[in-house]
Amino acid sequence: MARKPGRMYKKFSGPAYTRREYMGGVPGVKVAQFDMGNLTEELPIAVTLVVNETCQIRHDALEAARISANRYLLNDVGKTNYRFKVRVYPHQVLRENKQATGAGADRVSDGMRRAFGKAVGTAARVYEGQGVFTIWVNRANFEKAKEAMRRAGHKLPTPYRVVVEKGAELVK
Repeated sequence: MARKPGRMYKKFSGPAYTRREYMGGVPGVKVAQFDMGNLTEELPIAVTLVVNETCQIRHDALEAARISANRYLLNDVGKTNYRFKVRVYPHQVLRENKQATGAGADRVSDGMRRAFGKAVGTAARVYEGQGVFTIWVNRANFEKAKEAMRRAGHKLPTPYRVVVEKGAELVK
């Protein structure tokens, strides 16, 4: 079955639904890696993608953004010249009350009776001003890091801004 539109899961209210030990059939997290690039060297400039609105970011959107930014950095900067970190984890379990469609669906479907729903994915709850991704680079690759963040930001369901957290005096 096709995925539902992201706008269905973007907003949230109420307590988190994260206790997997009480649930069955929760799909695995699609984010393959949380730390990429050169993990040993200390790089002087840190560029962070910060969200402007409180929302939920589904795990497939996080993975798409991660792949986009990491591939750009890998091809243009090289594996040893950057470090890339995903700073959020999709703990929130998303549910969906599946509805039968087509001929005879009214006989098969229960409608809104017992409509709690089954787990269909996970999402990260992020709040306004929270960092989602961080890239550490040297001065020569600063513009490429900003471009990687721009590409990653287009995959997310919320407005964003790119902030220089460390080394702002080096890029003026």
